[in-house]
Amino acid sequence: MRVLLFTGKGGVGKSTVAAGTAALAAAAGHRTLVLSTDAAHSLADAFGTEIGPEPTEVADRLHVQQVDAQRRFEQSWADIQGYLLSVLDVAGVDPVAAEELTVIPGAEEVLALLELRLQARSGCWDVVVVDCAPTAETLRLLALPEALGWYMQRVFPFERRVVRTLKPVLQRAAGVPMPEDTVFDAVERLHQELDEVRRLLSGPDASVRLVLTPEQVVLAEARRSYTTLSLFGYRVDGVVANRVFPAEGADDWRAGWVTAQDAVLEQVAQSFAGLPVWRSVYRPCEPVGEQALRTLASEVYGVADPLARPVGEGPFRVTRTGTGAVLHLALPGVQRSDVDLARTGDELVVSVGSYRRLLTLPAVLSRYRTAGARVEQGELQVRFEERQS
Repeated sequence: MRVLLFTGKGGVGKSTVAAGTAALAAAAGHRTLVLSTDAAHSLADAFGTEIGPEPTEVADRLHVQQVDAQRRFEQSWADIQGYLLSVLDVAGVDPVAAEELTVIPGAEEVLALLELRLQARSGCWDVVVVDCAPTAETLRLLALPEALGWYMQRVFPFERRVVRTLKPVLQRAAGVPMPEDTVFDAVERLHQELDEVRRLLSGPDASVRLVLTPEQVVLAEARRSYTTLSLFGYRVDGVVANRVFPAEGADDWRAGWVTAQDAVLEQVAQSFAGLPVWRSVYRPCEPVGEQALRTLASEVYGVADPLARPVGEGPFRVTRTGTGAVLHLALPGVQRSDVDLARTGDELVVSVGSYRRLLTLPAVLSRYRTAGARVEQGELQVRFEERQS
């Protein structure tokens, strides 16, 4: 099954491009689902029809779904929220305020990804196209499974044993209820489901497509997204430059825009060297409906296969050397000064800007010492060598 995620800065037209790509896939004979994990759903507007929380057929072999994030939140968070509410009740917090305090910001969008897991497991689809939230929310959303995995491996088992063993003493000392096994089970189940999503999205059949408009601010965010998605192990397989003014027949006013956009598009080609950059021209009216969306996507991709799987190795790989090994992590667009590295035991902490990834080193590397690091042509290379006896 092919999985394509579309993201970009808010307002660049990612929902339109995602919907058009899905319509093109369905027209080619693939059982296709396009679903939105964005709280501000736009797919119903794009297809010009009502769409609910379950897959809705809008054309032959094409279904659309706008995930009910609130429902997914209630299903996956209910046991955990119930425990937190009991703690706040003992503390005397107003019930209405307590309800708000137990909702983690962004949790609904994160849990909406669990719907992708269910649809992938259903076996009903050949292609799933995901219309993601705007870039910043998408990056937080995709980083969560790995961060939660660190907590589950390092802290969770110890915490669960302590509470189980000392529950009566802790409850009397703290004066608040201790979590039951159902709460721990809910956290563990949530982690397993999100980890399955992470494996699906970082696998060879999944990739992210960035949508941008030819503007400096939008391009800068797209560059950062490319770097950060690679940092967390997700493949970016192409860029769609949307709302490009056609040069033919341009009056003086539009000619100025064409010149300005051409300058940015040159930078796009340089920033995403090695990736296809597709263009979508500025249209006199917004494409609405399956046919209009399919026509747009046909013009964008031309003779290229819009469902082609990404080629080459993923962002993370390890190569052997005569004295040890080298860890390679793609970080397009960064310099050595942009990267901070630290090692703690069998973990390598890689920080780029405000984003940080904890990499659990493969067994082949954990017994080696860290001998050096460099950034070369958009790739972080960390050298490991045998420890001196």
